[in-house]
Amino acid sequence: MPRKTPKVVELAAPEVTSTESVRLTQFSHGGGCGCKIAPSVLEQILAKTAPAFVPKQLLVGIETSDDAAVYQLNAEQALVATTDFFMPIVDDPFDFGCIAATNALSDVYAMGGVPLLALAVVGMPVSKLPLETIKRILEGGESICAKARIPIAGGHTIDSVEPIYGLVAIGLVHPDNLKRNSGARPGDKLILGKGLGVGFYSAALKKGMLSASSYASMIASTTQLNTPGRALACLAGVHAMTDVTGFGLLGHLVEICKASRVSAVIDYAALPVLPHALDYAKDGCITGASERNWASYAAYATLHKKQFGDLERALLTDPQTSGGLLIACAPEVVTEVLSIFLQEGFDHATVIGEVSAGKPQISVVRSKPD
Repeated sequence: MPRKTPKVVELAAPEVTSTESVRLTQFSHGGGCGCKIAPSVLEQILAKTAPAFVPKQLLVGIETSDDAAVYQLNAEQALVATTDFFMPIVDDPFDFGCIAATNALSDVYAMGGVPLLALAVVGMPVSKLPLETIKRILEGGESICAKARIPIAGGHTIDSVEPIYGLVAIGLVHPDNLKRNSGARPGDKLILGKGLGVGFYSAALKKGMLSASSYASMIASTTQLNTPGRALACLAGVHAMTDVTGFGLLGHLVEICKASRVSAVIDYAALPVLPHALDYAKDGCITGASERNWASYAAYATLHKKQFGDLERALLTDPQTSGGLLIACAPEVVTEVLSIFLQEGFDHATVIGEVSAGKPQISVVRSKPD
């Protein structure tokens, strides 16, 4: 009996063929690290979650909400593993890919590690986005990995309703140089490596209010790899390290305080802010994620009502996409820490407060008028 010839089914061509007619942000309900599930909701989801098996080689797991998992391989090497992905924060596909890749690799640097390789995480509405647009997103991610001198060695793709891109990032760290978010000590100084305000920029972009110069500032910040983490890891005086992303400065400092069982003071006047970011906030360019962050962390914050209003609160909770490293270090290494940041081109790095004894609580003060 003759065999039947297989029927070939052709896939329909994408509805959109011009990259110029596509705004990536129109496909997403949230952008960048502002897409994160609200901290209070995430806490409820994970409340009763615990690994069924925890080997002794697992140096860092989910217990302190740290930036990455760390698994010891031998006396001199530990594997750093993390993943991060989100929906578009900008409309340019190449820039989106760059930002997402930079953000994912940041978690490796925040643990004191050096990236080794990456895997791409890709979800795209293939019937709505031109294939060239999708290709440019991947090229953006590849360009950042090339700067980090690592390959994208594989990955996984799906057809999704919203554009999603990010990386699984794998790195190495010497176990003695591993930096957790749980090592802060009373008397430590707090140093922030990048300016705040990315969430204000992203809100302005969605409203069509972001200037070309502000967009350039946004891209410069969000695509700057947090490479100082590698050198900072070698300093014994650096006691804790994390990166500031979707939960805002307040949220990620609360995580340090809870993990380290300390309190902290932030000097609002010392906070580094990206150019014109506060002007956009005053014009109403504040993300919904900022409000969710405040709802989750307000119980840990003390702000004097006469000194701080909605604008100041919004800056403290502004979700940062690919934000800066947050360091808790001994006072005697502050100069060296700041020097490392400057050597690698981080001109916003500054001391923003200090760690003190007590239950997890953040006091926000203002040392001098703005």
